[in-house]
Amino acid sequence: MSYAKNDFEFTFENHLLPKIMNLANYIDHTLLKPTATISEIRRLCGEAITYGFYAICVNGCHVAFAKKCLMGSPVKIVSVVGFPLGATSTKSKILEAKDSISNGADEIDMVINVGWLKSGKNDLVGEEIRAVKKAIHKNILKVIIETCYLAIEEKKMACTLVMETKADFIKTSTGFGSGGANFEDVILIKELAGEKVKIKASGGIKDRETAERYIALGASRIGTSSGVSMINSKPNE
Repeated sequence: MSYAKNDFEFTFENHLLPKIMNLANYIDHTLLKPTATISEIRRLCGEAITYGFYAICVNGCHVAFAKKCLMGSPVKIVSVVGFPLGATSTKSKILEAKDSISNGADEIDMVINVGWLKSGKNDLVGEEIRAVKKAIHKNILKVIIETCYLAIEEKKMACTLVMETKADFIKTSTGFGSGGANFEDVILIKELAGEKVKIKASGGIKDRETAERYIALGASRIGTSSGVSMINSKPNE
């Protein structure tokens, strides 16, 4: 796919820029809807640069374009794998992850095979996570366990598998399931993982107060499409 020169041009009104707060450093500025257009991805990247977000999070087909948009900036690129169901084959997840990294992604957010986990096929879940982690080498791997579909013991097992496979983050949700992040799940994950694995809370996080509470509970990253409004709002507003 080719892109016009003006696809990479950004225009912002300086008087509209907010005072950047530390919250921005936790945010993966996210656009994963299937209808996302090139102009929307371009804007996402521009907002990430302007507001100082840690990363953007996009589908794999947008990684190469986002890399060009973000050239020269410190903003990282996160791409999703096996998204949003987690039910693709291990081989396809590996190929998808490798492709995203080769196109410029810094981090991979991979959905586990929820059906395998619920079937007690924990060895297959663990092997798949290890395989994707090996495929992306030193790049960050976040493992989406999709908490809305799991019972308490299944959540515990999912966290244990992520820790055993040396992945870098446990991520709560895709945002496309029947529910997103909640405080109870982040508390549980933190109790289980401690400092061994970081936490990304995502799914339905739309305001500053909620994001800051997740951080206080132990989340190191917030996945949200509402980052701009969060930063524009005042603390405790």
